[in-house]
Amino acid sequence: MRYINYLGQDAYDNIAMDSWLLDNLKPTEPVFALWQNKRAVIVGQNQNTFGEINQDYIDKNHVQVVRRVSGGGAVYHDLGNICFTFFVPVEKSSSVNFKQFVQPMYEALHSLGIDAKITGRNDLEVDGKKISGNAQRYAGGYLMHHGTLLWNTDVDAMVHALNVADEKFISKAAKSVRARVGNIKDYAPKDLTIEKFIDELRYFLTNRGQDDEIVLSPAQLEGIKNLRDQKFATWDWNYGNSPKFDFENHAKFTGGSIDVQVNVTQGIIQDINFKGDFLGVRDWREIKDLFVGVPFEKKAVEKVLATNQDGQYFGGITNQELTNLFVGDNVD
Repeated sequence: MRYINYLGQDAYDNIAMDSWLLDNLKPTEPVFALWQNKRAVIVGQNQNTFGEINQDYIDKNHVQVVRRVSGGGAVYHDLGNICFTFFVPVEKSSSVNFKQFVQPMYEALHSLGIDAKITGRNDLEVDGKKISGNAQRYAGGYLMHHGTLLWNTDVDAMVHALNVADEKFISKAAKSVRARVGNIKDYAPKDLTIEKFIDELRYFLTNRGQDDEIVLSPAQLEGIKNLRDQKFATWDWNYGNSPKFDFENHAKFTGGSIDVQVNVTQGIIQDINFKGDFLGVRDWREIKDLFVGVPFEKKAVEKVLATNQDGQYFGGITNQELTNLFVGDNVD
């Protein structure tokens, strides 16, 4: 197979490139790519981003959040993870078979002495642990099949980024994930680095170096950059495109207990309610309309709460504590 190089390690670039190539490359034979993202959470097309990520951890650790155009669940990427994509001409979507696209990676791993097995519909495992997950998208006579190979992924970061959970559950969750997923590095020859691993994969998949690279033109690269900036790097696509949902959270602070209930459509607050035993001197409903119509995100909420001066609406509960309610941080 011929291959194509991606633009670097920016997740907005790479997910945009996946989408652009699916719609525009039009290969006559299968083409593949091997690429990496710096720390990022990649959300499935149909998922509610707000429910899949730990936004507070994401913000503090500069983790990118990008919605892809294929289905499936949210996944964590870092530089210990290798991404692969196949672009394949397919006559009709009903003829698609997941295993035929997992098979090349299975064979490549075995060529490097790694005893991988294909399990279920689309997973690769080593020693009973999942090392790869896959997703697909069919459009215009072409199939994009993409997935991950866990070389040495930071499992703790994965758990923190993907789960909106109380800190007391994080350690347990990390142990559970470690029991189910594996890093290829632990099963590879000791002298095999991730750079050499990627080179060996590319060598195997290009018919042992016989098939060459597809080089995109400046105009094609410009089209990918425009798609990145106008879609894949935007809040509207990555968050606003989430399905309608209701959010509830409860916390108990020194200044009293409080519940927040929020109705959100396309990432925008439609309705909100606060309940609890907090002692505001004015009715919080005086500022209710300021919440309606703003994005369901930390910065927008902080801006509205700036009107809560001197505890007039929520008593001894601070604006920071109130903001934490919206990012899923509970204090009991």
